[in-house]
This record gives sequence, structure tokens and C-alpha cells, in this order.
Amino acid sequence: MPQFARDLDVYQGFNFKKDKQTPVGFITSITVGGIVLVADQETIADPEQPDKALATKCVGVLNSYLWETGVTDALYLSAQISTANKQKIAEMLLGTFSNIEVVMKYVIYEYDPLAKKYFKSNFVDADLNGLLEKNGDRLNINVADNESREVQSPKNFTFQIGVKPKTLEQSINVAAASSKNIVKKWGVTETA
Repeated sequence: MPQFARDLDVYQGFNFKKDKQTPVGFITSITVGGIVLVADQETIADPEQPDKALATKCVGVLNSYLWETGVTDALYLSAQISTANKQKIAEMLLGTFSNIEVVMKYVIYEYDPLAKKYFKSNFVDADLNGLLEKNGDRLNINVADNESREVQSPKNFTFQIGVKPKTLEQSINVAAASSKNIVKKWGVTETA
């Protein structure tokens, strides 16, 4: 089965340049275990309209994304988040939490060399509802203690998360080019 895996350009995500055509992505909202990470990165450029900021602020600039494209496969995201959000995640990880629900939205942009424009290559229209993935006894969530050096201002920290779908069929949009959109299912609805 094909996978959707992307290494994303953090520098380009923070400092969008029209003459550079590397993929970029953003977490636009995420709640982990009832803790809402603040969308505090406001002036990130919209790759489809580089003279304007994204319509929504973002929580983090993605540096990698992986989904094996199966309906029950986990999503793996790694993003650069602010100091305030890093502190929220660190506090949660050091404390005791039992709620492993994740609600999130994200978008990935790639450049179409034939159409000569950026397009959304992986995104969701509505919030995705999932659960933190487990690796053995450990939950698949982590935040770096030390700040990243790719972009020095604003200070940012690497946040990694693995999210499995809840027992609910949801949709993820994927595209191979600017006019080649496909809707894939994520999750299987289970009746009570």
C-alpha cells in the first residue's frame, strides 16, 4: 500500500520565499488530553497566496509527516512549536494524565511544477478525532528540551506525536497535483 510521507521545510514554513519550491506544512489546531495548544504563530505566509498570512494562525510548523494511508494506520507528525506550547506539553508529560484523546487539524502544501503554483497535498476539512498511539507501554508523544536551531526566532521546540484514529470514519484529503484530489478514509465506525 502506498504511503504519504513528507520531509517538510521548516525554514520555508517560517520564512516563505516565492522562488523556493519546497513542501511546507502546518498544524492549525491540536488538543491533546484536553489540553489545547495555542495557535500562537500568526504571521505565517499562505503558500497559495504568499502576500497574505494563513487564514488561521497555526500551532506549529511541520518538519515531517507520515501516514501509511490505511484506514487504521496512525498519523505521525513532527512540528516546531512555541515555548508556551512546549511548556504545556512538558507539564502534561511530567504530570499524570489519563485522557489520551487528540483533536487536530493540519495542512501540507507542495509545489506543482506544471501548474506553477502551490497546492494543498494533504489536509483535513474538519477536526480529526484520534487517540495517542502507544509504543509498548509508552505513549507516542514527545517534546524537545532544547530549542531548535533551524529557525532561531521565534524560539521553537520539536514536538512529535503519533495519532491513531478513533472508532469513527473520517476523511483526509490527499492530492498528487493541484487538480488531482482524492479523499481517503481514516478510521472505522464501530456501532455500540
